[in-house]
This record gives sequence, C-alpha cells and structure tokens, in this order.
Amino acid sequence: MPHRVQTVSLRALPALALVALGAALATCSGQPAATPPITPGVPGAPREVIIVARDDRFNPSVVDLVPGETILLRVVNAGLETHEAIIGDEAVQAAWEAAEAAVAGAPPGPTPAVSVPPELAGLRVVVRSGERKDVAWTVPDTPGLIVGCHIPGHYLRGMRSPVRLIVPGAQPAST
Repeated sequence: MPHRVQTVSLRALPALALVALGAALATCSGQPAATPPITPGVPGAPREVIIVARDDRFNPSVVDLVPGETILLRVVNAGLETHEAIIGDEAVQAAWEAAEAAVAGAPPGPTPAVSVPPELAGLRVVVRSGERKDVAWTVPDTPGLIVGCHIPGHYLRGMRSPVRLIVPGAQPAST
C-alpha cells in the first residue's frame, strides 16, 4: 500500500502556524489545575502520601499533613544512593544527624545499623535506589515537623522538606 504524503504550500505556513499557536494557547491557561482539598485519612482508609527521594532533595518540597490523620506513606527512591525519610522535629533531625555522622566512613552499601533513643526516633523509612517502602502512620500534632535524610552529607546539602500541618479541607501547598 503506497504512503500518502501531504504537501502544504509555503504561503499557507504562516496561517497554519497561527492556527496551531491559537489552539495551544486555548488549551493552556498558564495556570496549573488546583489540587483538591485534603480529606484526612482514617485507620480503615488512610490517605496516600508519596514522597520521592532524589539525590539531595525530596519531592514534594513541602509535605501537607493533617494532625491525627492516618496516612499510607509511600517513600520512593528515585536517586542513585540509599536515602531515608525521617519525619520529626528539629530534635529528632539532630539526633539522626549525629547517629548517621558516626558511620560516615562506612563502606558503600546499605545504611549501617544506627539508632537513637526512642523519644527521638520519629518515623524513619530507609529505601535503597529504585525501592519503594510503604508505612501506615498516624500523624502527630507536633509543630515543626521536617522530612530529612541523614545519610552522611545529605541533610547538609539540603535534603529536607518541611511538613505543613493543615486543617481538613485545606488546599495543599503548591510544589
């Protein structure tokens, strides 16, 4: 079966370009669609929250959580190195930073076993490159929560995202 080739007159190109540009502008208002308000998760139906760890950053850059809600936290490592997502306040972050610094010279591979006192543990999820780990978690009503990675050097290079505690029905932060 022969292929049909359609030709366009060179005089028609400016008019076609204007039509194409008009169609593109009509479908793109320049504003992203609004994210729907957050409905808090409950134990039988947790709200899914996805955090993607890339080398030296998390996505989203701000994590919106409702105090007391149950979430299904999915931590995905889209980076080349092992990462962790530790959720806790500044004291929790400092404890994990100190614990991880103690193993900074460890050989490459999975994070060595480190620990902190239970009252400073927060929530810790360790994921190797290409992995996803899921954790059901009830969000505490603790101001100043941060998601941080304390694999040696990561937190200092800015691998952290603040947690914004919001009321049910609030609009999520733009990312």
